Amino acid sequence: MHYTKEQIEKMERVKRLKIINAVSGIKPANLIGTISNDGMTNLAIFSSVVHLGSDPALMGFIMRPVGDVPRHTYDNILQNGSYTINHVHQSFVKNAHYTSAKLQKEESEFSRCALTEEYVDGFKAPFVEESYLKMGLKFVEAIDIPINGTILMIGEIHHLILPEYSIGDHKDIDLSSMDTVGISGLNSYYSLHKINEFPYVRVSEMPDFA
Repeated sequence: MHYTKEQIEKMERVKRLKIINAVSGIKPANLIGTISNDGMTNLAIFSSVVHLGSDPALMGFIMRPVGDVPRHTYDNILQNGSYTINHVHQSFVKNAHYTSAKLQKEESEFSRCALTEEYVDGFKAPFVEESYLKMGLKFVEAIDIPINGTILMIGEIHHLILPEYSIGDHKDIDLSSMDTVGISGLNSYYSLHKINEFPYVRVSEMPDFA
């Protein structure tokens, strides 16, 4: 099957969304937790969280165009500069998926989707108690992407919480030990299984693939 640019543009909208969202491969499933200054919490699933650097520890995610559509996550982050990123695990993947519903600002996805708010060390934004790996971030910068109106939201990790058993002998995080899941397209979820581990690559230690 071969789609040209013109054929992609003429696809039925939902079909195009599902296909183009899937072709990058399995993406991380994360819940982003925020709170407004008047105390209303919000929780939304994102598949666009990406590592941006380790020193300082920066993470980014893509916010869809704000325009006339309410973006409670975006509004809350701009209000107080705090948010959390929480891994989604198999035990609550269905609950996490339904946080994508367009609820009114006055109705929290935490309560509607039966997930638990958790507050750590006075950090303003709520974590997801059910998540094993979670981060509390402070907003650093928003970068506009003019070609499609999206926004790259950048934050620095101030809290990192994960179970000790998830750290392997080589100090790597074994995501499969926590049943972390990934997303493809708009609504397909995948389990993760570690298949191998290799050493840090040095030119002098490269194998001969010939």
